[in-house]
Amino acid sequence: MSPRLVVRVQPEDFDPAREAALLTHGRTDVGALVTFTGLCRDESGRLAALELEHFPGMAEAQLTRIAEDALVRWPLTGLVVLHRHGRITPGENIVFVAAASSHRQAAFEAADFLMDFLKSRAPFWKKEIPASGTGGDWVDARDSDEARLARW
Repeated sequence: MSPRLVVRVQPEDFDPAREAALLTHGRTDVGALVTFTGLCRDESGRLAALELEHFPGMAEAQLTRIAEDALVRWPLTGLVVLHRHGRITPGENIVFVAAASSHRQAAFEAADFLMDFLKSRAPFWKKEIPASGTGGDWVDARDSDEARLARW
């Protein structure tokens, strides 16, 4: 059975449990499922929201390339990569990655790989909207994200 690949960029929220269940439904070859859900945090009450922008088409293509690379690197039975855009408030989902494999090591490594690439190479621009209601700053890439990416 070939690996299932789902890549979506959307403004709507998603249900991580539902996405995980869809990835493994009817598959008896899945021995491990590793999921990661990234949430918007309030930065100790300082943040009212994040505003995520992207170039439609480009973001999906880049996420698909990253996911296809993971499928080549590890023996996976499936992958899901979801990323939201638009206004996201603290406590809401931002990103979801699920990697399914016959064995846990491949699933863990693939999920970690995908998140490292999403944090540093996915074409999204993030603006922090402060709780004070004034201004807002674009978030720059972190050196630590680039360092994690160098592992791959």
